[in-house]
Amino acid sequence: MMPDILCLQETKGQDHQVAETLSSIDNYFIYSNSAIRKGYSGTAIISKIKPVSVNYDMGIEKHDQEGRVICAEYENFYLINVYVPNSGNDLKRLDYRQIWDLDFFNYLKNLEKNKPVIVCGDFNVAHKEIDLARPKPNYNKSAGFMQEEIDGMDRFTSGGLIDTFRQLHPDTPNRYSWWSYRGGARDRNVGWRIDYFLVSEDLLTIIEDADILDKVKGSDHCPVSLTLKNS
Repeated sequence: MMPDILCLQETKGQDHQVAETLSSIDNYFIYSNSAIRKGYSGTAIISKIKPVSVNYDMGIEKHDQEGRVICAEYENFYLINVYVPNSGNDLKRLDYRQIWDLDFFNYLKNLEKNKPVIVCGDFNVAHKEIDLARPKPNYNKSAGFMQEEIDGMDRFTSGGLIDTFRQLHPDTPNRYSWWSYRGGARDRNVGWRIDYFLVSEDLLTIIEDADILDKVKGSDHCPVSLTLKNS
């Protein structure tokens, strides 16, 4: 069953390729944002509901080359689909990642001046020790669990954006959204929770459920979901 809105990250296609690939999906509006570099990054929103408006990127040139942000405006909120840069196995982009995190936070807070936000996507960071299977060997050694990346997520959650899964499941362990392809990690559930729905505090009253669909396969990630109450 298709959701009302589906957000995709790392589409790796140019806009025309995404449109062609998704052309068999009927009764949905499709929006994509591709990277200048072919075969890299990219995001897409597939929506049964036509947005009021759709905008792409943050309006910051150094960040707007990789198709990482789409913002769909709906009547009661903005939905932002994001694919946050990975710091890389050798951490070469860790410094850039810190700049990105701050600029993206400011971008969200600027939108929030007009209406609440829902932020969906691959944030490429496990926020707390509970959010990955092996925190101690990875802390400050692996991309996705560097203190600088954790600080970036702290900024989001301390700045009025609620991690919906942890809001509803504060102490639930062993729930992950990404697993390495190596060493049978998924079969052993040696994973990381790096995909999130963050929402403005004003939207908490309409959150019905937030879940991780870890039985769904086909990628090294699994889907995460957010269900809103009918208004």
